[in-house]
Formats: sequence, C-alpha cells, structure tokens
Amino acid sequence: MKEDNCTILLGTLFVLFVGYLVYSTFFSKKREGLETATTSSSISSSNGIAGNAATYAATIKQKTVNLNDTLLISKYRKDYETLILNVDDYVNSMMLNTVASIDTGSANTTSKIIESMKMLNELSAAKESLNKVMKFVDSSS
Repeated sequence: MKEDNCTILLGTLFVLFVGYLVYSTFFSKKREGLETATTSSSISSSNGIAGNAATYAATIKQKTVNLNDTLLISKYRKDYETLILNVDDYVNSMMLNTVASIDTGSANTTSKIIESMKMLNELSAAKESLNKVMKFVDSSS
C-alpha cells in the first residue's frame, strides 16, 4: 500500500513538473531585455539624461564650486604655477630619457622603437594637459 502511495505521489509530482515546463515554454509571456528596464532608467535619470538634465547640471556646478573652494586658487596661484612648471620639467626629462634609452641593438628593435614613440606621444599629451591646467589657473585668479 505504501509503495502505491509513493508511486502515485511521484507520478503526480512528475506530471506537475512537466505541466510547469510546458506552461513556461508556450504560455508564459516572457519579454527579453525588460528585466533590467528599471535599472537602466534609474541610471539614465541620475546622469542628466532627458528630464533630469537641469538637476544634474546644477549638481555638477555645485561640485565644481566646492572643489574650487577647496583648492583656493586665488590664494595659492603661485604655488600651483610652480607645481605645474615643475611637473612640466619632469615630463621633459622623462621625454629625454625615453629618447636616450631607445635600444637599437636588440632583435626587437622595431617594436621597442614603436613602444618608445608611444611613450613620447603620451608624454607630449601630458604636456598639452599641463598647458591647459596652467591656462585654467591663470584665468581663475
């Protein structure tokens, strides 16, 4: 009698499981890609997209004011200029060191020269950035 009850119970569970699979495959209205719709809309609304742009712009402006208040550019202008000039000199020295240390005697000469040129380009871009920072400091005082 117990074996009959176990067989009936297992058979019923199996039928229910198969029924669930059939229902979820054919009759369920799943829509791919909509599981994250609320997440992406919350991200976009917090980043100033669409209707939240004005609030986002005001937030960015406030953060800029706070950062400028922290930096006290008008008070420490000369110190910042000295800092920028020293970093510029350091970048110039790094550029000279890069040029002077190009290895032309190894088997991978071409690849090493290319790596050195990439480093020079990055250092040159750093110098341009320093010039922009200097202009910002000069215009902020």
